[in-house]
Amino acid sequence: MNTALLLLPDFALIMLGTAIRRWMHLGDHFWNGVEKLVYFILFPALLINAIVKTRLDLSAALPLLAAAGAAIVAGMLLGIVPKLFSRLPALTYASMFQCAYRFNSYIALAVAGMLFGAPGIATMGLIVGAAVPLVNLVSVWMLARHGEVGVWREVMRNPLIWGTATGFLLNLAGFVPPAPLQAFLGRLADASIALGLITVGAALRLESTPGVRGFSLWLVAVKLLALPLVAIVVGSLLGLSGLNYQVVVLFAALPTASSAYILAMRMGGDGRSVAWLISATTLGSMLTLPLWAAWLAGR
Repeated sequence: MNTALLLLPDFALIMLGTAIRRWMHLGDHFWNGVEKLVYFILFPALLINAIVKTRLDLSAALPLLAAAGAAIVAGMLLGIVPKLFSRLPALTYASMFQCAYRFNSYIALAVAGMLFGAPGIATMGLIVGAAVPLVNLVSVWMLARHGEVGVWREVMRNPLIWGTATGFLLNLAGFVPPAPLQAFLGRLADASIALGLITVGAALRLESTPGVRGFSLWLVAVKLLALPLVAIVVGSLLGLSGLNYQVVVLFAALPTASSAYILAMRMGGDGRSVAWLISATTLGSMLTLPLWAAWLAGR
């Protein structure tokens, strides 16, 4: 119960976004602008801020990143399974496939901070920083190979990849931001979590493309149930414990990234089905994330 209450403010922000969109009638143009602000400015600043402040010990981080990577790869493999038994249009499949392994970084850092404070944010930030380029590269490649957009052009323009790369380079170079710059990045990072969670709520949609419901339900189960189990098994085999073990399991249990919808729409994919999956996994995670967190706390 305590764990669920700790996560309540983050989920309340998501529901606030839903309420604002429904009752304030701000229009799609407003929300598109907010999403662009978060995606291109605030969220890269959050990544840079988290990674620069994290002490990178790559040898100690390898088991943590390996467990997170195993969960991501498991999502990709499980996302391929329905393709063997269905005849979905190529772009619809490519759009939905990314929802099997992509993760909502807004919720990731918010939950880690709420449950574990600064150490949790640093640990989750390390995973996010390493995972973002991988999941974005695979997602863009899948959509580009079925569409008419060049994969490398989309990768080079992706602000999440640039934010991650910038953070890592500054960290490895030993760069310590001066106090005004730290405060500036901190303000942007704080704004990104609140606005990011609100835009997640505003984007909730419960209508999908006809004929994809079975695939959609499979992906929801993969994302919220199967991947955390993979992280539990792999994390145990790799000897993870304490904070690292708890954070990697919660990372694997995250709902699908809201940026999956933006990417699908930008590349001519099936945004409607992706929006349904984001909504279903986000609403489902309001139940499953507290349960996973409570189970980890009771170990």
